[in-house]
Amino acid sequence: MNSDGFYLTHEFLSEMLSVRRAIITIVVGALQTAGLITYQRGPSTIMDSQRLKDVSCGCYQIIKQEYDRLIG
Repeated sequence: MNSDGFYLTHEFLSEMLSVRRAIITIVVGALQTAGLITYQRGPSTIMDSQRLKDVSCGCYQIIKQEYDRLIG
């Protein structure tokens, strides 16, 4: 994305990731507590993109490379 701000609901994320909505609430809360994002009923902002990348799974770089190859 070209912006740190975006709009996603818990419902949309849960459907996209095929997990229960309660799991999204837990994960979003943990990311907020860690200072990585802010979230308020849809509007979200990435506060520390490097730390967010650091705590993400190892597949982040693979997905980014593929995205850049196909779209970038």
